[in-house]
Amino acid sequence: MSAADFIIHDRDRSRAVLNVTARVDKLYGDCRWAEGPAWFPAHRTLVWSDIPNDRMLRLDEVTGVVSAFRMPAGFSNGNTVDRQGRLVTCEHGGRRITRTNHDGSISVLVDRWQGKRLNSPNDVVVKSDGTIWFTDPTYGIDNIYEGEQAESEIGACHVYRFDPATGTLTVVADDFVRPNGLCFSHDERMLYVVDTGHTHYADGPCHVRAFEVGEEGLLRGGGVFAASPQHGFDGLRCDEQGHLWMAEADGVHCFHPDGSLIAQVRVPERVANVEFGGARGNRLYITATSGLYAVMLAVRGAKRF
Repeated sequence: MSAADFIIHDRDRSRAVLNVTARVDKLYGDCRWAEGPAWFPAHRTLVWSDIPNDRMLRLDEVTGVVSAFRMPAGFSNGNTVDRQGRLVTCEHGGRRITRTNHDGSISVLVDRWQGKRLNSPNDVVVKSDGTIWFTDPTYGIDNIYEGEQAESEIGACHVYRFDPATGTLTVVADDFVRPNGLCFSHDERMLYVVDTGHTHYADGPCHVRAFEVGEEGLLRGGGVFAASPQHGFDGLRCDEQGHLWMAEADGVHCFHPDGSLIAQVRVPERVANVEFGGARGNRLYITATSGLYAVMLAVRGAKRF
């Protein structure tokens, strides 16, 4: 694959993030719906979810070998890594957030809000203070394809902040139709959250909203940062310069911090999520329907902590 894998909207700005001589590589192609990539720099591996197959896979970047990480996997979706290098996972099956400890044991971090079961946690990020932020739409309980069909006990879809130090779970945003992917800006001053309510309502939203992050996790603002041109926004990540790399129906869209689209990475399958990794932090891993893809960029991912 070649420069045809990129669409440039702003030539000057795109030079800071893309090298058009790079190529998009397909690394694996036997998933049903690939999601939730998480990078482990200590041993240079990527873990991701294959939701309908109820498994998690692992790529060894050094050898290129893909192997099973966990199966069954609780119909896992989003994943991330905490400050101690442990895997934090959204599980549709258990309707919970779990942590895989260094000894391989699994701890349930949170599965209820005000005594009611969560819907089906979708995507998750960890802030530098150790708090865990996640979205909770109903995709994992809507039918049996990505979990177990059930009614929502909460009756709404929220964005949450969980503090492992105190065990406190707080709703930080309650005006979403279907909150989905989320990430912090490179300086953690902003939180970006995708709303994919169009999947349930013809006039529902498909955009990403931007919130200012205040003390104790209070959010302000929440206006639309960018609207999806193809109703395809999903997961997203921020790079060290503040650009947003967002999953779309036709690939990955790169947005300048001012909200303008500057470039696209073309992928031949519908993209679900992205993650920065690699030895230098500038390899963008892409989970897209049946496969795992990767492309080398001219910018590193934002430092998480």
